[in-house]
Amino acid sequence: MAACATGAVAPPAVKIDVHLRDGALASLADDVRDGLSRRPKELSPKYFYDERGSQLFEQITRLPEYYPTRAEQEILDRVGEHIVAETQPRELVELGPGSARKTHALLDPMLSRGGEVTYVPVDVSEAAVMGLAERLTGAYDGLRIHGVVGDFEQDLERLAHNGRRRLVAFLGGTLGNFDREQRRAFLTRTRGMLGPHDRLLVGTDLVKDRGRLEAAYNDSAGVTAEFNRNVLRVINTNLDGELEPERFDHVAFYDEDERRIEMRLRAREQHSARIGALEMDVRFDEGEEIRTEISCKFTRSQLAREYAAAGLELLAWHTDAARRFALSLAGPAGETA
Repeated sequence: MAACATGAVAPPAVKIDVHLRDGALASLADDVRDGLSRRPKELSPKYFYDERGSQLFEQITRLPEYYPTRAEQEILDRVGEHIVAETQPRELVELGPGSARKTHALLDPMLSRGGEVTYVPVDVSEAAVMGLAERLTGAYDGLRIHGVVGDFEQDLERLAHNGRRRLVAFLGGTLGNFDREQRRAFLTRTRGMLGPHDRLLVGTDLVKDRGRLEAAYNDSAGVTAEFNRNVLRVINTNLDGELEPERFDHVAFYDEDERRIEMRLRAREQHSARIGALEMDVRFDEGEEIRTEISCKFTRSQLAREYAAAGLELLAWHTDAARRFALSLAGPAGETA
């Protein structure tokens, strides 16, 4: 029986490598100091996700206006078995799996083919990785889990290749949270971890009419607004902050030129707030905004170009029936025969 680095006992057939302490919060102080000193101000969306933020996001995925989670699940349920048959992986690496609800659509057909299958969840939260390990080993006989507690933006090179065919899944539209340069860097580094027969499976939201896009980030129940403001509560809790979420309005709009949703917090009035752990006073003018997230939208041709720039080749493209969301399969360029 393996043990994780904190001494907690892991389930059978489980190995947990811990490369990151304190999860996403490890870099919180530096990122907040830098982001709130900028013009315009910005904060990373990875700081939405404390326990409350994760619960709010789960609520968002069930809202009628928020289609991406349902659309991606629809695609996986329809083509997951086909993808596994085409790629024949013996290892599934999932970057930022969250609750891993969608993972079953890939693990089920992988395990049905017989032989040993390894699942490698990569997440900043050790508790999340351990929870997945416990749940999935209880659900599947013969599944081995090699969990990695780390930041997939920093720790990709730690995912040593074991010589077996691997499928790397990056679901949920998270690629869209990176700007163009960040995407190119991420895809290039991901290409570096792929063997000639490995494949990359990516979920991306698609370009569509402004009304549908903006509705998904401005739900009538106000859950997304609370989720957006939660980043301020995370700062208060972890950095002795005095930010007042009620003094900020939630703003989300579609930028046609950049093809992306921008989510922001807008100060309702001029005020200042102390962040004690940083010995920092932050001034906000009336109407001043903090950018908290971007969510880029894609077309097939655009994504194919971005893959090519990173040394990858687009091999397959699947959308939901309404063509709102896509799963794309890519492999190393020139080695996909």
